[in-house]
Amino acid sequence: MQGLYRVGTFVPKLKVANVAYNLQQAKSAYDQAVQQNLALCVLPELNLTGYTCADLFLQSKLISEVELAVEELAHYTSGNSCVLLLGCPVKFKSRLYNCAAVLQHGMLRGLVPKTFLPNYKEFYEKRWFNSGRDLMEGLCDYAGFREVPIGIDILFKAQEHFILGLEICEDLWTVIPPSSNQALAGATLLANLSASNELVAKHQYRQQLVSQQSARCIAAYVYCSAGTGESTTDLLFSGHAMIADNGIIIAENERFEKESFMLSAIVDCYRLGQTRITETSYCDEYSEQAFRYVDLDPVLEADVGQLYISAHPFVPQIETVRNERCKEIFNIQAAALAKRIEHAHAKSIVIGISGGLDSTLALLVCEQAMLRLERPMSDIIAITMPGFGTTGRTFNNAVHLCQQIGATFKEISIADASKLHFDQIEHDESIHDVTYENVQARMRTLYLMNMANKHGGFVVGTGDLSEMALGWATYNGDHMSMYSVNCSVPKTLVKYVVAWVAEQKTELKETLLDVLDTPISPELLPPDEADNIKQVTEDVVGPYELHDFFLYHFVKYGADPLRILSLAKVAFSGTYDEPFILKWLKNFVRRFFIQQFKRSCIPDGPKVGTISLSPRGDWRMPSDAEFEVWMKDLEDYQ
Repeated sequence: MQGLYRVGTFVPKLKVANVAYNLQQAKSAYDQAVQQNLALCVLPELNLTGYTCADLFLQSKLISEVELAVEELAHYTSGNSCVLLLGCPVKFKSRLYNCAAVLQHGMLRGLVPKTFLPNYKEFYEKRWFNSGRDLMEGLCDYAGFREVPIGIDILFKAQEHFILGLEICEDLWTVIPPSSNQALAGATLLANLSASNELVAKHQYRQQLVSQQSARCIAAYVYCSAGTGESTTDLLFSGHAMIADNGIIIAENERFEKESFMLSAIVDCYRLGQTRITETSYCDEYSEQAFRYVDLDPVLEADVGQLYISAHPFVPQIETVRNERCKEIFNIQAAALAKRIEHAHAKSIVIGISGGLDSTLALLVCEQAMLRLERPMSDIIAITMPGFGTTGRTFNNAVHLCQQIGATFKEISIADASKLHFDQIEHDESIHDVTYENVQARMRTLYLMNMANKHGGFVVGTGDLSEMALGWATYNGDHMSMYSVNCSVPKTLVKYVVAWVAEQKTELKETLLDVLDTPISPELLPPDEADNIKQVTEDVVGPYELHDFFLYHFVKYGADPLRILSLAKVAFSGTYDEPFILKWLKNFVRRFFIQQFKRSCIPDGPKVGTISLSPRGDWRMPSDAEFEVWMKDLEDYQ
């Protein structure tokens, strides 16, 4: 798939000052990289000599041996597209530089010197090397190649999404690392050839540096440090290697390994580029440094099937992280509602309770808001409004939940009022069409809003993010409220928040677990003869887990439909087949566009995650936009 690359690091078994031995290790690294279809392989800082050579760097014999080794290794890469980065001392204009060499397809493509030389405590690099700070637009004859680009102003481009920037060890530890300007100039891949010695807890700080720089630059960051083969005269090096993707470390090795080892992972540079477009603060920055672009030959793109793709991107997979996320969401919702209650000087809040998942979460949020305000639960007016589709199960759950919380409970049947309205608008109630359904939904909203006026309060909405994405709400029915607490919580996450509350409130647990086990339904059509729900939402609009997946990639990354389809096939492999996914992806695209008019006038509500469809916040879209451009690829897909 476009923009996916497998990248890796290789920490070699090393012998200090033994260039021939270290050259063979580099060749072994390249062989493994090619076998694993890597697009990029990163070796540590000064790996051809060892970082700990000290005054041996001043020996001309060592420097000349390195140059011969670079030439041999460059030719060794002939016939392969994998880009190899290795560390070497380079003599240029009577100065010695600590450089990263870029090799591909039998060529030395460029040399990037280290900018910031540590010269404190155990470090003495300025004794041997010069900073590349002022080395711009340089060309050198080196390792048998003429006019090789050398300088800190180089980016290496293989294809649209593969743009590589390099820095070396201490460069990352500075106030403004060189990779910051490289990223602003377009680099999506950042590599660091390092030799960071091991101290107590230092590896944790390195982790933070790598993950934060990756996040700050919205880039993939490949870090490879020198291993235990370095001299232990005064220091120890652990061979720490990491690969980060937009702030998340997706691969990390075990330190202190004696033998050579490879670490690799797939990064999505397409997604990184799309994320940069949406992050306006990133776009507001600009690089104060001019860069040269050195063309590389195209590199291999990774197979999407090799990539781990979460089927539920809104839901953290690790239980402890998921529980913390649910707690945070619940507190955001409750604090936001409490603020609105105070501001409105509301004597009460009114909420419609169906016994379903969304209204249950909204009621729990109401309870928590009242606890924050130290107000009685009786100020929550919870109204259940059974209609033609209400089942005994959902009705009983609604009643039990309101009683257990201590809310002021009211039951108002909408059946007779709906029948009267059918007569008034001359609708045959035996025709179970959209009119039949929406009369009930709007009747409920009518009662809720009038009750709010009567009791000096406002209506708390229950609809969630997934329903807004699909427009699965009756316009000016359940679509409308005075404050909507679930508006940016997707359906796949709602159930986890409710489940988390169930674990916190044992007195509600039995009822909440039964709500979680109830099929999702608007209950607007009559149940079957056994009083079971017959109108199951996901039978009509498709599985919410698919739609939440589509929504996440469509809105967060601006992914095109075919890319979403490819990702979904991997994420849901073994669950849904391609025709099934394609069918509901088409439905998602169509509904997302034609239902925008409902999102253009949704009520206020708190944003809790990275995606919101509020017209005042994250998502501004014309209500009459055409979807043919997005649908065409899906219609033509074979």
